[in-house]
Amino acid sequence: MKRLLVIHTGGTISMSQNQFNQVVTNEVNPISLHKDVIRQYAEVDEIHPFNVPSPHITLQHVIELRNLIKQSISTEKYSGFVITHGTDTLEETAYLLDLLLDVEAPIIITGAMRSSNEIGSDGLYNFISAVRVASSEQSSNNGVMVVFNDEIHTARNVTKTHTSNINTFQSPNQGPLGILTKDKVQFYNQPYHQKSFSKISNELYVPLLKAYVGMQSDVLHFYAEQEVDGIVIEALGQGNLPPSCLDGIEACLNKDIPIVLVSRSFNGIVSPVYAYEGGGYTLAEKGLIFSNGLNGPKARLKLLVALSNNLDTGTLKQYFEEQF
Repeated sequence: MKRLLVIHTGGTISMSQNQFNQVVTNEVNPISLHKDVIRQYAEVDEIHPFNVPSPHITLQHVIELRNLIKQSISTEKYSGFVITHGTDTLEETAYLLDLLLDVEAPIIITGAMRSSNEIGSDGLYNFISAVRVASSEQSSNNGVMVVFNDEIHTARNVTKTHTSNINTFQSPNQGPLGILTKDKVQFYNQPYHQKSFSKISNELYVPLLKAYVGMQSDVLHFYAEQEVDGIVIEALGQGNLPPSCLDGIEACLNKDIPIVLVSRSFNGIVSPVYAYEGGGYTLAEKGLIFSNGLNGPKARLKLLVALSNNLDTGTLKQYFEEQF
């Protein structure tokens, strides 16, 4: 039987609902009370490096997780890892770990949409599913994966699509890597393999903006004056912006601030095809970078990693065009 390291970080999966219908943090993760059930699938050791709701997660928390996993791999004690995490920022933690780690051992992140004592709580079920996937021979060398509601997703593609539904985690463009049945872990697809980078800086400032009708230049001028390290914009459609914000775009480019475009649309990818003022073609000509299929929060993390590792302009553009 395989031995896994379970890393508990907090979130709804570790919480309970009180008599006022408020979801509150527990001193002990309720998952830890079910060791006899969990031992049917794997031997596990548990650690609790921190216990925070996922809106409190910072880059430093993710760096701590990365370091814990690297140190644990060096001991050759564990064949896989399961991380329990709050759902609000789960996809960002998963993706950043995927960018920073290059390991064969499965790394699975899971959580819950309903706290431990609510009717229909999904925490223990998702956790056991994650343990099953981490124990599967098929799971090696697949990067960081998210397991939720009988589905297996890549860290790159998965996103939270609903505020409260237990089927919230979906991969809109690609679909899941695989599924779980009562007795099988079944993979239908394979993820893209990517180059990982070791560095991530806490000192860089990369804001995320969302385009809208009549978007003005004021906030872009502010960021140009602040000389931020980079900007990610969730653009309109396939990567277009209102003409009213182009003066601010120019101000940022004049300060050599890299600007990455993704789409604010739920499905599809950006593509520099429109040649009108503010259209994607003209933005690409100015030097804006088009990201291949990432959402805004993940593109921001990828830009942070790229800048932390001193990628030059040409390499930066290629890095965002790749399919991971």
